[in-house]
Amino acid sequence: MKVAMIQMVSGTQVEANLARAGALLEQAAAAGARLAVLPEYFCVMGRRDTDKLALAEAWGDGGPIQSWLAGQARSLGLCIVGGTLPLATGSPDRVCNTTLVYSATGECIARYDKMHLFRYDNGRESYDEARVLQAGDAPTAFDLMGDDGQPWRVGLSVCYDLRFPELYRHLSRQGCDLLLVPSAFTVPTGRAHWEVLLRARAIENLAWVGAAAQGGHHENGRDTWGHSLVIDPWGEVVACEPHGEAVVLAELSRERLSHCRGQLPALSHRRL
Repeated sequence: MKVAMIQMVSGTQVEANLARAGALLEQAAAAGARLAVLPEYFCVMGRRDTDKLALAEAWGDGGPIQSWLAGQARSLGLCIVGGTLPLATGSPDRVCNTTLVYSATGECIARYDKMHLFRYDNGRESYDEARVLQAGDAPTAFDLMGDDGQPWRVGLSVCYDLRFPELYRHLSRQGCDLLLVPSAFTVPTGRAHWEVLLRARAIENLAWVGAAAQGGHHENGRDTWGHSLVIDPWGEVVACEPHGEAVVLAELSRERLSHCRGQLPALSHRRL
């Protein structure tokens, strides 16, 4: 099954970001991808954290970003993991940072609200997502039919979730073959930890891992690490793009998955 990790450098205007995302999704579909993953905040990288509040959509109400995702999936015949977008909560000063998954027919088949909220301060950069985000409370996975007519179980996560291996172990127990991590990693944390954490999640769960990232200098002044990649169940990076807009393509092999799990059956040796 061919997959595409979409790397972007999103700006502050939703319409412009959707236009760029659409062009990249078209490239993915033309290359034969069955699944395309957009990065965290693909639709907007605002100037202030509170910009998300004004863009919040009610889930399933046909808001402009949700309608766009459904239309793209349907017109391209592509399963799309919609990075993240802000969805409304019961509070006017909080939104969920939400991944929505659309089937190739344009149906929303999964929702995941980011569970772990990023906070970081190195004296020069400071972030605290809890100021405007409401954390999710439930892991999510969905099934995607492969080229061979057999389903792939796909686990969802977002960016900072990557530092919490218990989430991925839970998804592994649910039978996940592929773990997805749409992200917008900072440069300091990305340089230090991005690849090693992604490879660890692949190795310890004997699963394919795909990470679609923001990657470059943004209109709001922020810099993101990029390095969107796909990793096989043995921890080998099979595709990567360091910076800038890109469609990172990789062919997932069920045989590779079975081989790695067969030669080192660590998942069956778990005691906890």
